[in-house]
Amino acid sequence: MGLARVRNLIVLAVTAAVLATVVTVASPAAGALPVDDYAPYQPQTRCAPKAKPGTVVLGRWVERRFGGNLGGISRPCRVGGRSEHKEGRAFDWTVNARRPADRRRVHRFLTTLFATDAAGNPDALARRMGVMYVIWDDRIWSAWNGFRAEPYRHSGCKRLRRCSPTLRHRDHVHVSITRQAARGLNSWYVGRV
Repeated sequence: MGLARVRNLIVLAVTAAVLATVVTVASPAAGALPVDDYAPYQPQTRCAPKAKPGTVVLGRWVERRFGGNLGGISRPCRVGGRSEHKEGRAFDWTVNARRPADRRRVHRFLTTLFATDAAGNPDALARRMGVMYVIWDDRIWSAWNGFRAEPYRHSGCKRLRRCSPTLRHRDHVHVSITRQAARGLNSWYVGRV
């Protein structure tokens, strides 16, 4: 092997090492970043229903990791009242509260979402993802309440027994995220969006 070829190989190896270092420093793992604060409540204020990149990535992650199906993200402006779906920053995850396998699936999701991380940060993943609230099976877990489960009843449900499974969130889990998370700017989205 000639001297020129050896020099070229060394230059290539050094360049690759430098590039690998730059890429590693420029995009730290989400776990290396400080955990985000609890998400503030940001209700829908305008109608821009196109699915936002962070919402899509998060919804697909839930579907791949826990099963079920990614339901709708966007909702037309003319449908119903206020909803983060109309800003493309909420998604429905299709699971059924009557099915034991789906109940276990959702339990694993909620346990993962609200777990304390190795550094002692409660609800670490939910905070990193910018989750504002989750609704499932007549309960809501909200960031402004430290993600404690509370009873939930849709305003369209006058009597719980007559309320549809959809309004009771028994045929899907609803997840709403902040505008920042929807743009992929929270720590969990680093390298994903």
